[in-house]
Amino acid sequence: MANMKHLKTVTYLFISLSIGIHLAAFPVHSEVIKTLYQDIQISVLVSGLEHPWGLAFLPGGEILVTERPGRLRIIRERQLDPNPIAGLPMISARGQGGLLDVVLHPKFSENNLVYFSFSGPGNDGVGTEVARGKLVENRLEDVQIIFRMKPKSSSGHHFGSRLVFDPDGYLYITLGDRGDRERAQLTNDHAGSVVRLHDDGQVPLDNPFVGKTNWLPEKYTLGHRNIQGAAIHPKTGTLWIHEHGPQGGDEINIIVPGTNYGWPVITYGVNYVIGTKIGEGTHKPGLAQPIYYWVPSIAPSGMTFYSGEKFPNWRGDLFVGALKDQMLVRLRLDGSSVLNEERLLKNKLGRIRAVAESPDGYLYLLTDEKNGSLVRLEPAQQ
Repeated sequence: MANMKHLKTVTYLFISLSIGIHLAAFPVHSEVIKTLYQDIQISVLVSGLEHPWGLAFLPGGEILVTERPGRLRIIRERQLDPNPIAGLPMISARGQGGLLDVVLHPKFSENNLVYFSFSGPGNDGVGTEVARGKLVENRLEDVQIIFRMKPKSSSGHHFGSRLVFDPDGYLYITLGDRGDRERAQLTNDHAGSVVRLHDDGQVPLDNPFVGKTNWLPEKYTLGHRNIQGAAIHPKTGTLWIHEHGPQGGDEINIIVPGTNYGWPVITYGVNYVIGTKIGEGTHKPGLAQPIYYWVPSIAPSGMTFYSGEKFPNWRGDLFVGALKDQMLVRLRLDGSSVLNEERLLKNKLGRIRAVAESPDGYLYLLTDEKNGSLVRLEPAQQ
């Protein structure tokens, strides 16, 4: 009798698990959502991710997803492999830190190299680091740390951490000010910068500050608060980023080598709670202006230009995820100018951490929750 009861329990659990997996593979939100230019539906592909942060599409259709506590996961045919990818280095998952972005080498089909950013520990605290390794089945091999932010600190804030390759194969790393705003203006400090490297971590000789006394040669720009969105413009090949402001003043900037983007000397935001002025105002000669900003803040994270075929009425638009306002923002562009903004999916999915276009032209989102999800936007069925 006891064995029979045990068998029934196991059978029930197996059926329940099977049903759960089956349901996870089909749209949870099947209603048609009308937007200004494109009617869409939402398909929740996978749930149960713990604070997912970044994603990358493998050539075979699998998807790599990072979880901030320090796990790199792989999704195959809408199923989350229960075993994380092995071989990651030591990760300090504290505050806003942990395992963060992930990107494939432009020649991944030849070398199987995966790059990832994370908060790495050291004797002087923690800081953003970038490593690469060769993906072999469910393991990273020959892992090398190719960049270490310096100096490190005890702060658990503002790690930045988006990774982007440009058409010429240069790797860009976005970094936050680590919660210490004055660091963003220091020349011998990586904080508050965009860093540009060769794919092996070597410094390009044409970086703007190479050879300048008391400048770190990896720095490409400075004066940023916390960059958590970055994308290459599909026509110009230039890097666009967005960064968190304080209370207001989230910015979109086009990256020009050697440019100072102003934080904390100028900003459209104010101090939290008390609302007092930061720095010297909103403009100052020699400091770049954003092409677009938000007041109040939307807390942007994740960004992509849409260039696919699934949503023809969105082609050329810029999409930005939002944490605070739990939405997806669509920006219509004319060159480097924003013509209009549309706010989509507000309060439907939760905090949107990452936005990416898949090779087959869908838009994918990650929700930053304890029980986070990988979501796909699809054209509405007619």
